[in-house]
Amino acid sequence: MSDKKLGLNTICTHVGEIKDEQFKGAVSPMYLSSSYEFLDVDVKRYPRYFNTPNQEFLSKKIAALEHTEAAMIFGSGMAAISTMFLAFLKQGDHLVVQNTLYGGTVNFIKEEFPKYGIEYTFTNGYELKDFKAAIQPNTKLIHIETPSNPLMTITDITAIAKLGKSNNILTSIDNTFASPINQSPIDFGIDMVMHSATKYFGGHSDICAGAVASSSEHIERIWNVGKNLGGSLSDMTVWMLERSMKTLGLRVKAQTKNAMKMAKWLDKHPKVSKVYYPGLKSHPDYKLAKSQMKGFGAMLSFELTDDLDAYKFQKQLKLIKSSMSLAGIESTVISPHLTSHALLTQEERDKVGISDQLIRFSVGIEETRDLKLDIEQAFEKIVNRK
Repeated sequence: MSDKKLGLNTICTHVGEIKDEQFKGAVSPMYLSSSYEFLDVDVKRYPRYFNTPNQEFLSKKIAALEHTEAAMIFGSGMAAISTMFLAFLKQGDHLVVQNTLYGGTVNFIKEEFPKYGIEYTFTNGYELKDFKAAIQPNTKLIHIETPSNPLMTITDITAIAKLGKSNNILTSIDNTFASPINQSPIDFGIDMVMHSATKYFGGHSDICAGAVASSSEHIERIWNVGKNLGGSLSDMTVWMLERSMKTLGLRVKAQTKNAMKMAKWLDKHPKVSKVYYPGLKSHPDYKLAKSQMKGFGAMLSFELTDDLDAYKFQKQLKLIKSSMSLAGIESTVISPHLTSHALLTQEERDKVGISDQLIRFSVGIEETRDLKLDIEQAFEKIVNRK
């Protein structure tokens, strides 16, 4: 049966699994060898070439989920996005990049691109007009992130894809926050999709990985750069990632459902001044999000009222963990100005609206009743200690 005809959870469970022909085990065997036969073989396998059995087959699962011809997995999300950028940008080329973006990506562009002679422009906003204004004669790639980290802004994927095609410019997207469960950018015309697979693909806070999915032609070009940069993933981690992705659909749908409940509750809470979640009708991009997302995701952010200390609030949480990463089955919070966007200057954070009161909330699979009680007790403690 064609992968295109399979249901979502069937793809998560079965596509990209390796059949255990010897012992008929129910799960894929793990191939830990770093050295393979080279005589009379169709494929010369080597871990740095991204083509060990586990690497090759897991890439098929990712491609099926993202509706692409091919995919590659990397040692981290930054390995994935940096390899993708360097595969399509060279000295004298220009990148248009969205201003509301993961801080690590921003830092990579600002620190590394000048060394390669690659030019770039961050947009003033995330609307189509902002991208049009940033295009230059030497622009070769437009990169977006939607929903964005950490303010959950929504960019019109179809409009960006059309803008790229009309100007002979490639387009790419960071689809980490939505995951392929909630958003399929390729179906809207985007050329390349990348992920920090550490997040929802892994889903258990025990894997560091990245992924890029695209056409076979584009993946071949990324591979040619990737094999030189060496950002491949160990086969033990690849095996763990495949195991985790079998429950991707179940996990993300449960987390998305919880996030909607928590966003609505926080939006009415007297100690919260603002909630950023595209599933709320009050969100400025709600209609756009509804038109291009199958679900609104499990990530949200909220700002505490000015009389409260965001740091002290997080210290008082008992069930919800203060954690650097996101998208695990357990709920976590961080202060973006101290973590994901700490490398930006205060002026840069102020420009994109990342305040010290902002808390990013990765909603897990717990009962929402318990999450609410945990937040309430944290509020009560910091208020009473004033």
